[in-house]
Amino acid sequence: MDQKLFTEVDSYLADKLLAEDAPLREALKANAIADLPSIDVSPTQGKLLYLLARMAGAKRILEVGTLGGYSTIWLARALPNDGVLVTLELNPKHAEVAAANIHRAGLSHLVDLRVGPAVESLARLHAENTARFDFIFLDADKPNNPIYLDWAIKLSHPGTIIIGDNVIREGAIIDANDTDPSVAGTRLFLEKLGSYPQLDATAIQTVGSKGHDGFALAIVNEKS
Repeated sequence: MDQKLFTEVDSYLADKLLAEDAPLREALKANAIADLPSIDVSPTQGKLLYLLARMAGAKRILEVGTLGGYSTIWLARALPNDGVLVTLELNPKHAEVAAANIHRAGLSHLVDLRVGPAVESLARLHAENTARFDFIFLDADKPNNPIYLDWAIKLSHPGTIIIGDNVIREGAIIDANDTDPSVAGTRLFLEKLGSYPQLDATAIQTVGSKGHDGFALAIVNEKS
């Protein structure tokens, strides 16, 4: 593993493929000033999420795990003017920073930021009989990812795209002796992805500035 090389290649790709972006740069700066953990998706990963949401023609997006709103900005930019992104964040401080970042990016009118435990917020969304989501991004605490997936399916429709972040965890998922809750939660999440009959799923490994990790991707089948 050559982390230096991975980071340099990521920087090269971002330089060649991503335009200079003041709101995203300022969001990362604000996150650092507020001492938020530096666990946002990378710029190239953010652009991937944006492109996937656009390809899906998403008008309603659900994000579980806002942090400072970096990925939220990428996803909200993929929406049409009448779209909506519901993003769920546990930590009030993180949510406050995210709200400011989203406002600075000019996207507050598209984003419904909800604060509290995601399991409770997801249950509340379901109880509200909210319209189903076209695109769902799961990027919160990994031990609860299996529960988030259950709710994601309930809040989806045939054709909904579901993406889970951080599913490789430097390869720890294949170490049966690794009992870290995040690793165990990720294993169960992947098992559920592969066993739900209403899902077609895969996962890809990635290397880059965020190390050795990956995404899981699924689509909800017609018979869900």
